[in-house]
Amino acid sequence: MFFQIESSCPRTGARTGLLNTPHGSIRTPVFMPLATQGSVKALDPGDLKAIGAAMLLGNAYHLYLRPGMEVIRTFGGLHRFMGWEGPLLTDSGGFQVFSLGHMRRVSDEGVLFRSHIDGSEHFLTPELSIEIQETLGADIIMAFDECAPFEADPPAIREAMERTHRWAERSLRRHTRNDQALFGIVQGGTSAELRTESAEILKAMDFPGYAIGGLSVGEPKGLMYAISKHTAAMLPPDKPRYLMGVGSPEDLVECISHGIDMFDCALPTRTARNGGLLTPKGRINIRNARFKNEEGPVDPDCDCYTCRTFSAAYVHHLFRCEELLAYRLTTIHNLRFVIRLMDRIRAAITDGTFPEFKEHFMATYRPTDEEVRSTQKRKWREGREDRESEEDEWRA
Repeated sequence: MFFQIESSCPRTGARTGLLNTPHGSIRTPVFMPLATQGSVKALDPGDLKAIGAAMLLGNAYHLYLRPGMEVIRTFGGLHRFMGWEGPLLTDSGGFQVFSLGHMRRVSDEGVLFRSHIDGSEHFLTPELSIEIQETLGADIIMAFDECAPFEADPPAIREAMERTHRWAERSLRRHTRNDQALFGIVQGGTSAELRTESAEILKAMDFPGYAIGGLSVGEPKGLMYAISKHTAAMLPPDKPRYLMGVGSPEDLVECISHGIDMFDCALPTRTARNGGLLTPKGRINIRNARFKNEEGPVDPDCDCYTCRTFSAAYVHHLFRCEELLAYRLTTIHNLRFVIRLMDRIRAAITDGTFPEFKEHFMATYRPTDEEVRSTQKRKWREGREDRESEEDEWRA
């Protein structure tokens, strides 16, 4: 992997760069759609190529459980298995294990957890996480880490951070493939002091790139912005910076101004499947009755297949009828919206107008109310916990 800064904004920390990988070059800042289980939900590789997706993100935890490493090994890696020829990044599985809650137990050695699929017991260590990711064959892989919840007390956050450092060292020792770049992950919750300490320790390990983990897990947006900005400033300027799990349009614009180069998030695809469509003025709900007779596209200025081909009334109709095509069309639109936004941001940084671009975007784009957003996220988590409880009862 080779990373080169191409331009920067003297009035902010925003920058553009070129990230070279064995499977192609990527212009940064870049947004990576989630192909958690080897697939971006509702889309195929042709769709992703058409909307301009440059790099996808797979997940070691999910692919380890299903279909399993023997199947992936038979195909020579995840690229061939999923039919994607472009660059791939795989997460270590640390966040997914963290999200299992009562179904996992953490120790210095690793994490003992029960599969959310069938309840089978597994022990995931930094060494096994790297082995899985080397089998998957992604261009960029992540060190195994522990993500402390936002509500954790300071001693627990420090403990998770220090364990992340020990696991980072073990991940480095286990890593053998020189055609993969292994990134370290900075932890430390919402403490600027701990984030500084974590960044300094990981910088000494000399990873080729660094991720900022443990944000967007329940903390207020303003706090997330402040900590991501502080942490980015602590990281080497000549290496890529990756803010994990952040992808709301307003978050992308803000955090790019902090010098972040890479992003991933389920938000564009998950909201699409629930009828939430991104537009220059904010998110709309295509299920609403006002779209029943709307002859124009969802967004007249959008060049995606959905907006070029179908009316908003038709997409509304698909959701009312629960047609599967609704998920494909809305996912195409939302991902194209985000990818076009990244294109425009890179152009603005290059031509020196990014501060004006940011000011105009923030003035015209209406974010989802933070209280509403928190409520939606809480309901989603509660729903998942309820499903897990039902699965536990069924297994028992």
